[in-house]
Amino acid sequence: MAQWIEGTVVDNIHWTENLFTLKIDAAVDDFTAGQFTSLALEIDGERIARPYSYLSSPGQRPLEFFFYTATGGKLSNALVRLSPGDGVWIKQGANGFFTLGEVPPAQDLWMLGTGTGVAPFFSILNTDEAWQRFEKIVLVHAVRTLADLRYQEMVEKLKQQHGTRFRFQAFVSREEIPGTLHGRVPLAIEDGSLQSAVGLELDLERSHFMLCGNPDMVKDATELLKARGFRKNRRRTPGHITVENYW
Repeated sequence: MAQWIEGTVVDNIHWTENLFTLKIDAAVDDFTAGQFTSLALEIDGERIARPYSYLSSPGQRPLEFFFYTATGGKLSNALVRLSPGDGVWIKQGANGFFTLGEVPPAQDLWMLGTGTGVAPFFSILNTDEAWQRFEKIVLVHAVRTLADLRYQEMVEKLKQQHGTRFRFQAFVSREEIPGTLHGRVPLAIEDGSLQSAVGLELDLERSHFMLCGNPDMVKDATELLKARGFRKNRRRTPGHITVENYW
């Protein structure tokens, strides 16, 4: 069992009323991009803990986490109120298999994320391994409103670093925003509008998919891809689809 250690909040960035980023200084063990740890606070005499994926990459400090305050969520509604200098409990070790080490060889990597489910993708994208292994990487970020579309400065940096090897496409479901797609990711795959927008086709010989976020998106996109011949990725039977539900 990984032990709890105390970290210190370095920054709390409030993007919107419900969306925020915590930067934390803590002496955690080495982790692999795409993994998660647990954060906790003492609330009403009880330690309340939840798992959260690292948005920061291995070796980056401070540690960075991306949150949405859940309705009735005791921990997220307490974390959002933290200030620099406040303490927060964090598990010293990391867990999880949503990592490139679990992904079989492919040429094109599609990263499909909703909301704060893009966190592990940014962790992975800012490693050398991602660009050593894949010829092209597509990041899809689906949000409700334009205000929820964060980390665009990181997206622009990746575009500058990797040129046409990196493709980004935003989905905004509750607003019509130029340059973004409207509606749900699975439907855009089904009608081909996502492929047209990023200029890349789905290919059984080339494509691998990593899906993270809203369980409905993950389920529906997985079923749609399976209907096209793509297979779930398992250690004993490598396939094309690696998933992680985000709540």
